[in-house]
Amino acid sequence: MHVLSPVAWEKQVSGVKDPGGTPSKSWFEQDGKRGRKFTARDGNQQTNQWSNDVAKIKIKTNRAAAKRFRKTASGKFKCGHAFKSHILTKKSTKRKRGLRATNYVRAEDAGRVQRMLPYL
Repeated sequence: MHVLSPVAWEKQVSGVKDPGGTPSKSWFEQDGKRGRKFTARDGNQQTNQWSNDVAKIKIKTNRAAAKRFRKTASGKFKCGHAFKSHILTKKSTKRKRGLRATNYVRAEDAGRVQRMLPYL
């Protein structure tokens, strides 16, 4: 079985139409793999193609945290207060008024929240 080098194979299929029937880039250039880094070897020299198209690892956002925190323009995280949703009759007016104020995540915890919300 004869195996073509990637460069020779690319030359061979460069004029072939894609399955849709429209002439465009070769299948080699449209392999459907985002950010795939391809290295072709010509003798001892290694050439990198698509070196700018290497995808970075995507981090998932923690959806529970996304529902509970908002990022401010200054970079702090706002969050809700505890003890303000029900059984409010026994709480003093002063205490309930204090719970209306904006609550921010403390500096020690901000790093953990930032890790859960990488794209905020």
